[in-house]
Amino acid sequence: MGLEGLRKEVIEAGKELLREGLVSRSWGNISIRVDTDHMLITPSGRTYDNLSPDELVLMDLQTLEYEGIIKPSSEFRLHAEVYKQRKDINAVIHTHQRNASTVAVARREIPPIIDDMAQIIGPSVRVTRYTVAGTKRFARRAVNALKGRQAALLANHGALCAGRNLQEAFVVSQILEKAAGALIEASFMGGAKSIPKINAIIMHQAYLKKYSKLDQRNRSEIKPE
Repeated sequence: MGLEGLRKEVIEAGKELLREGLVSRSWGNISIRVDTDHMLITPSGRTYDNLSPDELVLMDLQTLEYEGIIKPSSEFRLHAEVYKQRKDINAVIHTHQRNASTVAVARREIPPIIDDMAQIIGPSVRVTRYTVAGTKRFARRAVNALKGRQAALLANHGALCAGRNLQEAFVVSQILEKAAGALIEASFMGGAKSIPKINAIIMHQAYLKKYSKLDQRNRSEIKPE
């Protein structure tokens, strides 16, 4: 997909996050990997409902320099660090979604309490130590919490969701909100009961391997117009 196609994909993802109630106005940010050295990221202070493709910022992952006069999201370091450390990740969504943010405020790890969470996100969702947002330390701690996972909670802040493509990152944000909500509600019924960790690990690995094969096969079957 070319650069213009990626721009449109990010815009549509932003609108979908709004419709799902996972972001509000300009809060949260989205990025997508363009190539080994660059990412597209949403700009600072722009609302998703009227954001245009040409307002997305093209940024160098190594130098953090960007094109144009529009400033990137203040969380650009977070996104860039994910892409530099995780070559399997091609899309990042950072949200302040309600249930996940509530669990992040409590600084609670989410154990594997739902099958689809274990499959798609991993055997748990870790929470970082509190750090001021937008800093290098904030980015490093987030990436550490993301190891072996597709999502992490950012203490007293929000959530980090990642995927091999933007569609997967969006699904991760939905599943994370579902799992966080289940954890909160189960606390009123004696607490959530976890899936055995070994089962959760196996489920996640099976999902990753199966999805990769299906994704590659589907792409190979798409005929160019």
